[in-house]
Amino acid sequence: MPVLPDSNPPEPSVSSELTSLPAHPEQLLSDVASLPALPGVYRYFDAEGMVLYVGKAINLKKRVSSYFQKNHGGTRIGHMVSKIVRMETTVVRSEAEALLLENNLIKTLNPKYNILFRDDKSYPYLKMTGVSPSANPSSSFSRVSYYRGAVEKKHHYFGPYPSAWAVKEAILLMQKVFRLRTCEDPVFNNRTRPCLLYQIKRCSAPCVGHISAADYAQDVANAERFLRGDARQLMDVLEARMMAHAERLEFEQAAELRNQVAALSNVLHQQSVDNVSDRDVDILAVKVQGGRACVNLAMVRGGRHLGDRPYFPVHVEDAAGVYTEDDEGAAAAPSVEAQVLEAFVAQHYLNVPIPPSLVVSEPVNKNLIKALSIQSGVKVTAVHQPREQRRQWLEMAQTNASLQLARLLSEEGSQQARTRALADALDLALDNLDELRVECFDISHTAGEATQASCVVFHHHKMQNAEYRRYSIDGITPGDDYAAMRQVLLRRYGKLAETLREAQKTGQTPAGTGRLPDLVLVDGGKGQVSMAREVFEQLGLDLSLIVGVEKGEGRKVGLEELVFADGREKVYLGKDSAALMLVAQIRDEAHRFAITGMRAKRAKVRVDGGKLEEIPGIGPKRRARLLQRFGGVRGVGLAGVEDIATVEGISRELAEEIYRALH
Repeated sequence: MPVLPDSNPPEPSVSSELTSLPAHPEQLLSDVASLPALPGVYRYFDAEGMVLYVGKAINLKKRVSSYFQKNHGGTRIGHMVSKIVRMETTVVRSEAEALLLENNLIKTLNPKYNILFRDDKSYPYLKMTGVSPSANPSSSFSRVSYYRGAVEKKHHYFGPYPSAWAVKEAILLMQKVFRLRTCEDPVFNNRTRPCLLYQIKRCSAPCVGHISAADYAQDVANAERFLRGDARQLMDVLEARMMAHAERLEFEQAAELRNQVAALSNVLHQQSVDNVSDRDVDILAVKVQGGRACVNLAMVRGGRHLGDRPYFPVHVEDAAGVYTEDDEGAAAAPSVEAQVLEAFVAQHYLNVPIPPSLVVSEPVNKNLIKALSIQSGVKVTAVHQPREQRRQWLEMAQTNASLQLARLLSEEGSQQARTRALADALDLALDNLDELRVECFDISHTAGEATQASCVVFHHHKMQNAEYRRYSIDGITPGDDYAAMRQVLLRRYGKLAETLREAQKTGQTPAGTGRLPDLVLVDGGKGQVSMAREVFEQLGLDLSLIVGVEKGEGRKVGLEELVFADGREKVYLGKDSAALMLVAQIRDEAHRFAITGMRAKRAKVRVDGGKLEEIPGIGPKRRARLLQRFGGVRGVGLAGVEDIATVEGISRELAEEIYRALH
């Protein structure tokens, strides 16, 4: 990895160094030479306008110039620098602002040479509803529930938890120890007798008055103390209350508290980490292997270990070797593991509350921790070489990181083998197997109702969920799958084909133009393939791209045959073929995506279909026939009286009544 030249010997001026590099545009070199010595963020762009790298600097002039003052040869940083044709910079007031802006831009722009952690789903919380002076009975008794989303000040939230399972375990604990309610308000407000949870001692039945509001509020307060990590103090308080009731001969109340103390004691024995002083800690371990990386995040909240979650960044291999900054703002070359961990800390805690203590497997830049402390308002410390209990946590997190990365590499190796097998089986001419792009189409409807087409995308050896598309099919005879396939292919490739034809004439391809896939799969046999062939001939596209997946005898999985649009004979790959496994995986995903969209659309149509049953003379059977004939209520509304009267069971008079009702 490159190191900046020694600062002791005299060097040429920045401007003379920059002008000695004719490979870069004069405007770029001029912009670099005129940079201010202030903190800021810089972005590098290639000739196509794509973002190559986003970085921050305490001193923009010194930092950016370091990229252009040396010939980096065939290193990764040299490969990146050779592509730079344009630069943008933003001056900020402090390093903390630079940190925030840098990582927001990394997430937004997805630069190739930055380590990037994809946005994951928001963390789940355990929620306790706040008590309010309302006429609603439920408002006097807090409810404990699973929650994911924006928090509200009127309620109490505990977490975040690493997984939904961890939240559900905590809720179960609240039921066992404190017997708090989990039912929703409409259920609570309409109970006339206790539910099963009361019978199995998981709820104190406040819905029917089996516990007073004051006693229930005490249980809620105890539960909150436990979740905040005051378990030992809570035990002492409960034991003291139990003895006080016993001395007053209130044995029933004492027995209730005895059961609570026993349940709480059992929980504490199961959680060995409750004896440590740390309340809220995140443990971060990184493992890098085979060009991939895993950061395992283990979470301790309220003194209890809640579980962990793995994160897998992208661009690790491309980012290796790119400069970072040390504490003094000079260019440095930390290990890949340290770069990955710092990228995770910087990007992850932008939108997630950060605990006061981090235990890390690699040293983290002190300026980064300082900036996070300023941003969060919490004094954050990072411990690199922990002892005692913290060391045990870190070792456990490191083991999990290794296991998760091994699993990922195994899965990716299997998927890459399938991609290679498919390319070989179909004689696909590819320079780079990683770039194989497959798009698959499927049609779904229920007896012609709510027809939907789906397009799923397989690229870089995996399904690309963000590129999936659904198409609502209109203007066809309900149930005509061939017409539906024709419509979706025209809509998918019509504009692209036109753009590509124009590009051939002018010799220039407009920026942002998409690309044709290497393979177009259609779920169906000769009929669907023939329709796809007609569309591609109309658009002037290559027929060899089209492959149909025809179901085998008895529609059994593993007996599928591939049908080609360019006249080749059908191919049976064999039920144990890795290529067929990949085809089936993509086809099944297209089917799943289509049918879920169709069901959602059908449900909406059928809810709206209730308008038909409000018309005198229209019952469930006639309504179903109308929806099937016209594809939904909207189709019925667009139909004329004559068309409506052609439906079985609909007379001329009733058709006129339907038309009047819908108009």
